[in-house]
Amino acid sequence: MTLHLDLEPENPAVVYLESLSKGSYWAVRHSLETIAQILAGEDADPWTFPWEELRYQHTARVRRQLVDRYAPATVNKMLSALRGVLKNAWRLGLMDADTYSRAVAVENVRAKVQPKGRAVSREEVEALLRVCAEDRSPAGKRDAAMFAVLYGGGLRRAELCGLDLDDFDPDDCSLLVRAGKGRRDRTVYLPELVCEHLKAWVEIREDEPGPLFCPVRSTGEEPISRLRGETLWYILGKRQRQAGLDGITPHGMRRAYVSRLLEVGVDLLTVQELVGHSSAVTTARYDRRNDSMRRIAVETLQLPETHHAN
Repeated sequence: MTLHLDLEPENPAVVYLESLSKGSYWAVRHSLETIAQILAGEDADPWTFPWEELRYQHTARVRRQLVDRYAPATVNKMLSALRGVLKNAWRLGLMDADTYSRAVAVENVRAKVQPKGRAVSREEVEALLRVCAEDRSPAGKRDAAMFAVLYGGGLRRAELCGLDLDDFDPDDCSLLVRAGKGRRDRTVYLPELVCEHLKAWVEIREDEPGPLFCPVRSTGEEPISRLRGETLWYILGKRQRQAGLDGITPHGMRRAYVSRLLEVGVDLLTVQELVGHSSAVTTARYDRRNDSMRRIAVETLQLPETHHAN
């Protein structure tokens, strides 16, 4: 048997983007568009840009210009995207190993800055759930369940919207988060009260297979459609205005989840697994325990008493 394979070289940016999860795709695509335009002008795009021709002087110039435009964390994410494309150029045989290793040798930006973003407080979540309870429509139950899962399960926005009904095990009070960031599945165990909110929503949603969270108008006779991330943002904004709140984000609830677990003594590596981080360093950046908690922790380190000679 003779195989007829198309062995034409592919664009390494296309190969790299196709390997990413949906949650990462758009951010990386924007990074690659920015880098291509830095090197080749405003009309450049990742699909036609000759990535395999990049050398160290080009990647170093990209780093300099990114540093002038963006915060260190953003620069490092964009440099990571650039390295990802160049690695695929090497794998595709478009760059030799020496050229590739030199081109990716640009260093990340180091900066000591306070972590951005805050953790949502328990009182804020209680206020959100209160306004949802006052809404007697199905949307009230749905929104309460979504906020409870974000706060009590530490899910990312895309992970929440990606849940299916079959991913919820009411007997075990758990959710199976499929192909999260980094394409890693994980099981998230939920507190009892969070599980009760989910059960209340599922009772209204009924047992038709499909997305766990959906637009209310799609229940009943119409096919169930998946709730989009943009819609979740809109709903959260609406509910916090009703509660007289501001500045609450899905990621702020995720930070609260990490901080609470660390606060009650769960070790960092376990928290890392629960939230689906690839690195404990990333998990540590989510810690928003305040200075008073750190002071209490330090005070527990008592030194033995010493006797001074007169």
